[in-house]
Amino acid sequence: MDYCETPPPPGLDDFVAAIWMLDVGGEPGDWVDHRAVPDGCIELIRRHAGRSIWRTEQPPLFVTGLALCPAVLRFSGDARFTGIRLWPWAWHALGGDRCAGFTDDWRAVAEDGPLSTLLNDAGAQLTRLAAAFAGRPQHPIAAIRHIDRTGALARHSGLSTRQVQRIVAHETGMSPRSYLRLLRFREAVAAVQGGA
Repeated sequence: MDYCETPPPPGLDDFVAAIWMLDVGGEPGDWVDHRAVPDGCIELIRRHAGRSIWRTEQPPLFVTGLALCPAVLRFSGDARFTGIRLWPWAWHALGGDRCAGFTDDWRAVAEDGPLSTLLNDAGAQLTRLAAAFAGRPQHPIAAIRHIDRTGALARHSGLSTRQVQRIVAHETGMSPRSYLRLLRFREAVAAVQGGA
């Protein structure tokens, strides 16, 4: 498998965690199992070739909800993908469904809808994302990625603890403590994968 991830430029990092490409690199008749772990993000994905299955066959354009449990994905050997890893508040800013509605699941995305344009042309994702988020202020809870306690997020954002709890629940479908735990898990997985 050939996987490449591009971090977003400053200014987009409050909305986008990464843009990635995956080429399974096998034969069409081969099947490869891939284990995906929770990362606190929504993934907008275009499959350019091959097939992919997570519980059921996926269409060429789909979005995965917040994962709370590891999942086994199946790819045909010739599968190729481009994906955008979005923070939940960015997904909502683009008009996406509530995260709680498809946790540990995926949904098809309309090919003729506005979200499809973000993944239409190879290499144009950053330009299109920059245009989609241009002029948007930092989301009040975007700093949750760098803060380890709800109280610290409340102080940083200037909101009350109760306001932070409501906003995080609205954006992620879970409590701030649960979402922070998910982000810590993401950091631990990245450290293990990085050899730390």
